[in-house]
Amino acid sequence: MKALRWHGVKDLRLENIDEPRPEQGKVKIKVEWCGICGSDLHEYTAGPIFIPAQAPHPLTGEQAPVVMGHEFSGQVVEVGEGVTRYKAGDRVVVEPIYACGHCEACKQGKYNLCDQMGFLGLAGGGGGFSEYVTAEEYMVHAIPDSISYEQGALVEPSAVALHAVRQSKLKVGDTAAVFGAGPIGLLVIEALKASGASDIYVVELSEERKAKAEELGAIVIDPTQFNVVEEIHARTQGGVNVAYEVTGVPRVLQQAIDSTRIGGELMIVSIFEQEAPILPNSIVMKERTVNGIIGYRDVFPAVISLMAKGFFPADKLVTKRISLDEVVEHGFEALLKEKNQVKILVKAE
Repeated sequence: MKALRWHGVKDLRLENIDEPRPEQGKVKIKVEWCGICGSDLHEYTAGPIFIPAQAPHPLTGEQAPVVMGHEFSGQVVEVGEGVTRYKAGDRVVVEPIYACGHCEACKQGKYNLCDQMGFLGLAGGGGGFSEYVTAEEYMVHAIPDSISYEQGALVEPSAVALHAVRQSKLKVGDTAAVFGAGPIGLLVIEALKASGASDIYVVELSEERKAKAEELGAIVIDPTQFNVVEEIHARTQGGVNVAYEVTGVPRVLQQAIDSTRIGGELMIVSIFEQEAPILPNSIVMKERTVNGIIGYRDVFPAVISLMAKGFFPADKLVTKRISLDEVVEHGFEALLKEKNQVKILVKAE
């Protein structure tokens, strides 16, 4: 079958590899759509970050080259021995986190913080940029007929956004600021709406992404037109309750901290490729909190339920659909060069 494998920085290869077989406890899925994630883009331009390049991953036993893609939907075509919850024909998405099950984080149920945590599609085990993939039964979640396969491919990134909001101190009626209106930033807007935020401010440069944020109901602030911190403080009488940093740009981090009110909170959602300097006194003197999240845990069912009610709409977030043969030039490279792109979905066939 065809599969996209990471060999190194700017070295993704569409190759023919063996079609996987469903081993015991695993579900074989024909991939329908797979989204290109910001994490995939980071691996392409600056990896390895999550990809095991120098030694096999402790949970998958694999190392580069590995098949990429962890935001995907598909249909079950076969199940391995012992699988009881799924059968051929079921429509599913995959929660692609590997966890050891016995470290302190896993004992606390915080499997996304596992000492050896990895992602299917980054740490090995196959990936969504292929025709077929197998996944452990516990990773698989059914989606109703009311949710399209395209919509299903947004469940994983939407889970990141919902987890970020759930882990924050946000309460119904609170104000929020989102720094960055890329795919995850836009999904954070949706998660904030679902969680009862009142005014949602978005800081973004791209005209196309500003338009998307406004379409989702956010109040956009252009950092080339305003002093962002002063403008947010003026509009909110002292700053937002919670800010979410979703750019990964070092100089934005301090702005995001300063945009919050006394006792406010910053949630770091981005993966940073380099150090980001901050002034600790800006936290200390206002008793602010800085927190961070990685991935998600125990939120896929909630995301699927919210999608069935109309949240996280694919028709407003997906800007391009391509084939697996086009994934590098019209997918990864397009996201680097075309600022009008938000979420690109890849048809695995």
